[in-house]
Amino acid sequence: MTQTSHDLILFYDGCCPLCVAEMKKLANADTNDAIEFINIQNSVDMSEYPNVDPDYANRILHAIDNNGTLLLGLDVTYKAWDTVGKGWLFKPLTWSWVRFFADPVYLWFAKNRYSISAFFTGKARCESCQVGRLKD
Repeated sequence: MTQTSHDLILFYDGCCPLCVAEMKKLANADTNDAIEFINIQNSVDMSEYPNVDPDYANRILHAIDNNGTLLLGLDVTYKAWDTVGKGWLFKPLTWSWVRFFADPVYLWFAKNRYSISAFFTGKARCESCQVGRLKD
């Protein structure tokens, strides 16, 4: 794995318009450059992380924290926003009674994100929504 100075390495789907929009919001909030964003659709970038399976990362959000711990799904969402100082907004995702409902909803969303993107943006997929750094 590549050595990084970031607090979190976040793996996202760069061909999903909704995913890219969310990552841009997160990147813009990341004023300390604490998160490294890795597009799972970019095989060159993914080759730096042989322990992350791109197919599995395409089904559920992945991140690696600065301790080398692999985080998945809603744990990534909370950790990412907490890293940029907005964890309080997503803290309920760490509560077990919320997770009981939120985890299945998240997994349904992840599985159907291209259809959901098409409904909300008019584009199910894009060849590469993200070129270069995510910050505007």
